[in-house]
Amino acid sequence: GPGWVGFDYDAGFGCPVRIANDAIMQALGSYDGGRMLFIGLGTGVGSALIVERVVVPLELGELRVGDRSISEMLGRSGLDEAGKKEWRKAVFGILPPLQKAFHADYVVLGGGNSKHLGKTLPPAVRIGNNLTAFRGGWRLWGIDEMPKHHAPHGPKRLISIHDDWRLL
Repeated sequence: GPGWVGFDYDAGFGCPVRIANDAIMQALGSYDGGRMLFIGLGTGVGSALIVERVVVPLELGELRVGDRSISEMLGRSGLDEAGKKEWRKAVFGILPPLQKAFHADYVVLGGGNSKHLGKTLPPAVRIGNNLTAFRGGWRLWGIDEMPKHHAPHGPKRLISIHDDWRLL
């Protein structure tokens, strides 16, 4: 609500704070360079564009296609109403114009409902994993790599710092 606008989170918590939504976190974790469009398929539709390590938050779920929003079509209610086969067609049908409009080199589909898309995907489209949001959290703080597993004598150190991530 309006009470949080302008709130000094760093001072309030006594430490640095960064805030990002789940779509941005998973997009950051899924990014492999170039221009990536991320679309999260869950209760609604989350989205973000990353261009050369610059994060652009999007609200593609609010766009209307005919008399419905993209979230209504591709979110959980759209999946439930259409069934998996028709829902997949709707998801794959909306990707080419979005990819073209944003000049995206590739698209990552994430969120809990991406598991219903099957294994056959359009070119330059891949399924993400919700766990990449953890990598996104590290990247939000400028840490580009993170420990991937624990060695018998403690965590393997794979941390490198990059300060060139930007959020618009």
